[in-house]
Parts: sequence; C-alpha cells; structure tokens
Amino acid sequence: MASFVERVVGAATLKVATYEEIEADKGATGQAITVVALASLAVGVAQAVGWFFIGGPISAVVALVGYTILAVAGWFVWTLVTSIVGTKILPEPETKSDMGELMRTVGFAQAPGMLRIVTIIPILGWLISLAVWVWMLAAFVIAARQALDYKSTIRAVVVCAIGWVVNLVVVEVIGRFILVFVLALVGAPTEGTGG
Repeated sequence: MASFVERVVGAATLKVATYEEIEADKGATGQAITVVALASLAVGVAQAVGWFFIGGPISAVVALVGYTILAVAGWFVWTLVTSIVGTKILPEPETKSDMGELMRTVGFAQAPGMLRIVTIIPILGWLISLAVWVWMLAAFVIAARQALDYKSTIRAVVVCAIGWVVNLVVVEVIGRFILVFVLALVGAPTEGTGG
C-alpha cells in the first residue's frame, strides 16, 4: 500500500493504479479529506493575500475563511452530483460505486489544487490558475471513471461536466456573490481578485 505522499503524487500524475488503490481503500477517506483541505486552503490563502491589499487584514481573514469553505463546498457539490448522475442517470452496466469511493478518488484528484497558492504571483497568477484547473479537471475525470467503473472516458467526461456546471452555479456564482456581499459588509471594496 502506498504512503499518503505517494498517493498524492500518483493522483497528481494521473496514475490510474493510484486511483484504483484509493477507491478500494476505505481507510483512505481521511487522506482524501486532507488533500481537499490542503487544496482548499491554498485557494483561501491566495485569495486572502489579494484581499489584504484591497481591503486590509479583516478582508483577508474573511477571504481566507470564505474561499476555503467555498472550495470545500465546490468539491462536495461536484462529487455529489457526479455520484448521482454517474450511478443513477448515466451508469454503465459495470457501474458499482458509492459516495465514499467517489469522495476518496475525487478527493485525491484535488492534489494539483495545492499549487493554487502560487496564483498570488502577479501577472502569471491567472495563467497558473487556469493550468491547475485543467489539470484538476483531468484528474477528476480519471478519478470518477475509476470510481464509477466506467470503460468509457467520454461518459466520465460528460458526467463530470454535468457536476461541474451544477458546482459552477451553486458554488461559484451563488457562493461568491454571498462572499463578496460579506466582504462589502466588512468594508472591503466589492471588486474581487482572480483565482
């Protein structure tokens, strides 16, 4: 059995065998949640730095907490929708999966997200953010394909895309609106930072 670090590296390098091992290991749920927490915290820290320069220390703390929570919520919503669509609406004949398997595999698929902390780099931050998003999307598709026992990568892409759209609406639009509202309440200007 691979160590936590080996699993993070295997997941980030898109190794199918790593995702299969994680899917089968019920004890890996805590590790997956750790990966999600670290990737989410990376988003929160990067956003907090930007908000510090826009609105000061209180805005930075609100951004740190808020964006970290949004990132965790995004992972959960995306996973939940992918589980429902993948097992109930678009399953393959071989599909046998549960929410735990999907949470573990797509939790580790967040491994590249730990690099989002470097999105604070001026000028290059948005490009790094885009590259990490594409990388995480590829990892999410592989993770979902393995957890859902799909033979078809195309089906996994469709299922993940449906989950991503719901995540985008629920977390990215509604969640960010609420967060920007809270930031405005604490006195920060309402324009946000990228990431």
